[in-house]
Amino acid sequence: MRLLLLFISIIMLGCSSSPAQVVEINASRNAALSQLELANHAANRGRFSEALSILEEGRRLAVSADDPELRIRTAISLGDILFSLGRTEEAFSRWESAALEGDAFNRPGLAALARIHGIRGSLFLLAEGEAGGITGSRTDLRPDLRQILPAARQDPLTNAAWYLTLGLAERQAGQWAEAEAAVRNALDIYERNRSLEDSAYAWFVIGSIRSLGGNYGGALNALQASISIDRRIENSYGLATSWQAIGDVYSKMGLSDDARAAFTRSAEIFRAIGFNERAELLENI
Repeated sequence: MRLLLLFISIIMLGCSSSPAQVVEINASRNAALSQLELANHAANRGRFSEALSILEEGRRLAVSADDPELRIRTAISLGDILFSLGRTEEAFSRWESAALEGDAFNRPGLAALARIHGIRGSLFLLAEGEAGGITGSRTDLRPDLRQILPAARQDPLTNAAWYLTLGLAERQAGQWAEAEAAVRNALDIYERNRSLEDSAYAWFVIGSIRSLGGNYGGALNALQASISIDRRIENSYGLATSWQAIGDVYSKMGLSDDARAAFTRSAEIFRAIGFNERAELLENI
């Protein structure tokens, strides 16, 4: 009888009219963030198709959770990946929608980051002799960047992205000293935050600035700095790209044997990670 009464008491306590406490659930958001990080890692290593597949699932999870920050971040990264795949119109659409969502949900720093990526995309098109993107036919995009600087300063890594993009804009304008100074500001932030992939890329950009400005020795030093970091993080795509850039610098210097050695090393790395077409192009230079 006592056992029966105890059982009934437990059941009654379980059916109490007091509201049960619900613990906040972050499963979809955590999964979306994990997918975003995996996609960015794959993209930084040149595996853009793989990155797109990963991020499409991350984007689905971010949308299902209706998380504004993750929606914006996944849209920005989707724009980056689509741009790398040559789907430029879709990329600019993603960046623009991310910026507008940042405005709508009072995320000025993320809105600024989306606009930075859009401006960077336009600069890459200009460097290839094309125009378009979010900036139309204009070639000086420094005023666009200055408009969003206050919002970009709210987050260190967004501020670094702003400086790096300013460096690309100064490079486009042929202002070599100003371009390197801007990228060095980005590099300082990346190094303080121990962001090795971004630091390696910043050195790569400095190498390109010095090369365009005729400072070939300085360009080689910068590219070797990029290689040193990429070796530490085993970023084979970054290594292959930097060796290719070193070959280009040696070619400008008229050092054909050194250029050939650098192109061969680049081709070997590209082939080792499955980029056979890139390797073949370098082997036939």
